Amino acid sequence: MKKVIAVLLAVAMLLALAACTGGKKEPANTDEQTTAAPEANDLADLKVGFIFLHDENSTYDLNFINAAKAAAAELGLSDEQIILKTNVPEGQECQDTAEDLVDAGCSIIFADSFGHEDFMIESAKAHPDVQYCHATGTKAHTEGHANYHNAFAAIYEGRYLAGIAAGMKLNEMIEAGQFTAEEAKIGYVGAYTYAEVMSGYTSFFLGARSVCPTATMEVTFTGSWYDETAEKEAANKLIADNCKLISQHADSMGAPTACELAGVPDVSYNGSTVDQCPNTFIVSSRIDWTPYFVYAIKAAVAGEAIDTDWTGTIATGSVVLTDINEKAAAAGTAEAIAEAKAKLEAGELHVYDITTFTKDGAQLDSYLADVDTDADFTPDTEVIKDGYFHESEMRSAPYFDIEIDGITLLDRNYG
Repeated sequence: MKKVIAVLLAVAMLLALAACTGGKKEPANTDEQTTAAPEANDLADLKVGFIFLHDENSTYDLNFINAAKAAAAELGLSDEQIILKTNVPEGQECQDTAEDLVDAGCSIIFADSFGHEDFMIESAKAHPDVQYCHATGTKAHTEGHANYHNAFAAIYEGRYLAGIAAGMKLNEMIEAGQFTAEEAKIGYVGAYTYAEVMSGYTSFFLGARSVCPTATMEVTFTGSWYDETAEKEAANKLIADNCKLISQHADSMGAPTACELAGVPDVSYNGSTVDQCPNTFIVSSRIDWTPYFVYAIKAAVAGEAIDTDWTGTIATGSVVLTDINEKAAAAGTAEAIAEAKAKLEAGELHVYDITTFTKDGAQLDSYLADVDTDADFTPDTEVIKDGYFHESEMRSAPYFDIEIDGITLLDRNYG
């Protein structure tokens, strides 16, 4: 009888404790912010939200949309378990959309554009039990919210490889007598004069110069991530200024279309444009976001911490190139890219090797980058060591913002 009473008393105590804690396990360290992630093995009950700046007409957003669908398929999620929100501006609309996704039952939310960050953070602060994953952002490691995360990939390596394809094409045209080595000028259409864009066009240029050492570059900025008219006009301006090949960090078909109409070779970004531009498209680099989406969703479901700053690489399958368009590419392009890729993976080649570029005629041996971004963009972190600029190692989003010799900025646009 005493044993029965003891058991009943123990059960009563357990029930009382459960009532006080809401049936949830208390965190081991109550001084740290924690999140209530879904219990393990409840993937079938999960809902995932995605916020996209534009829709499928943007090569940038289409790349994210395709990755979201690929991740859902890999994880066995149904169409009802993923909610895709397109054409969400970089303003209060983003926070409102995040709130709608929370109301719809999403326990993890992804956003794809730089300007979404502050609004994602505000929603994250209001909902500590929901995981927020933001691509291209810079503030997760300084904001310190356990449920807010940044992600990017070492796409500068992919752009470097794509630059090799550009340099090979320039060499082919020089050898064919179309222009001289001194006239090997590349044009580049950028969105904004941000580190993300600057890192991209610089790595592309260094890849081109690794095989075509006389190459130079002109860059113009549209002031928009997606403006087909402005991007087409920018490409035409560069072509009129005798640029022999065009690339871009802008999200519409404007620049590739201008190249196809003018018969000028084009190295695209975020996906192949070979169907629309069969005669001029060479290759494209892009981030495959599928591995990150799969990783973050699995972590959320298992109740595991998601990296504050996650950087995908060639090795993780996050930095990829499209198929090379042999009709437009120079002979030997695939082999040259494969050789450089192997060296990158082995750590034998570094994109921002300080011996391969100069700033105002001098080689850099020290540089403070704006890693811990603040309102004044104050340089705070030494990023040159061991003979190269360490991009995307101190945080996931790019911070290379050096204006190196050989690249001329025709204008600037900071938004």
